[in-house]
Amino acid sequence: MTDHHSESGAPAAQQALRTVVEKGADQAALNTLAHSEVLLPAATDAEGPAPKALTLPVFEQGDGTELVPVFTTQERMEQALPGIRRHRSVLLGVLAHGWPGDLSLVIDAGTPEQLALTAQGVRALLDREDT
Repeated sequence: MTDHHSESGAPAAQQALRTVVEKGADQAALNTLAHSEVLLPAATDAEGPAPKALTLPVFEQGDGTELVPVFTTQERMEQALPGIRRHRSVLLGVLAHGWPGDLSLVIDAGTPEQLALTAQGVRALLDREDT
């Protein structure tokens, strides 16, 4: 899937993210997000072919919450996680369809459009079987 840009030059995923953050669960924006590719930081910086199984990078917060960060652009990933250089691209709706247990998801951590979702929120808002 290609990264579509809006008239302002920002990727469509970022525009949709902004809409959800500002206005709540807007269905059109959620559909755009679900059908957008996001960058999932690689669990390792080792060289070689990418593993066939998808490994989620889980970060534990001070309160014990476990979350997985994803990013709409390479630049946003590098700002939030400067030591991470490798990533996997995945459709957000596909990722949400198989979302495990009680992990939270954070999209574009550290930006004004940051969106944090509980595991239930990921499955309820972003899981798209048609992705």
